[in-house]
Amino acid sequence: MSTTPSVGAFAIVPSNNLTAAIPFWERLGFARTGGVANYVILTGWGCEVHLTQAGSGLWRVPEENNPFGVFIRTPDVAAIASQVEDLIIRPGGVLRHREWGLYEVGINGPDGLLVRIGWPSHLVKVE
Repeated sequence: MSTTPSVGAFAIVPSNNLTAAIPFWERLGFARTGGVANYVILTGWGCEVHLTQAGSGLWRVPEENNPFGVFIRTPDVAAIASQVEDLIIRPGGVLRHREWGLYEVGINGPDGLLVRIGWPSHLVKVE
């Protein structure tokens, strides 16, 4: 991690099993850059994700209908999607241009976390 942090807002994501959640984020191209046993900082694609262990007295992640979500804005949408093809939410989450102007993909993360990865459609080169 650089000594000068970048300006921005980063998600703090509660996880029922923090140990199991870390490999998911590593598969997306993130690397652990800080934290402690129950709070992990991961960096990748020009952003950070912070994970915390949910539990008694902390944030509780519901068994169903997880209300949390993370959006990763990067021009490398297709590269990431190809790494996690088996996690893409089907049929609605497949990689495509959306009517709201984003080229994006939706994937199923730990504890049912919605992870969307996208970039403005008008900036995507036609393949």
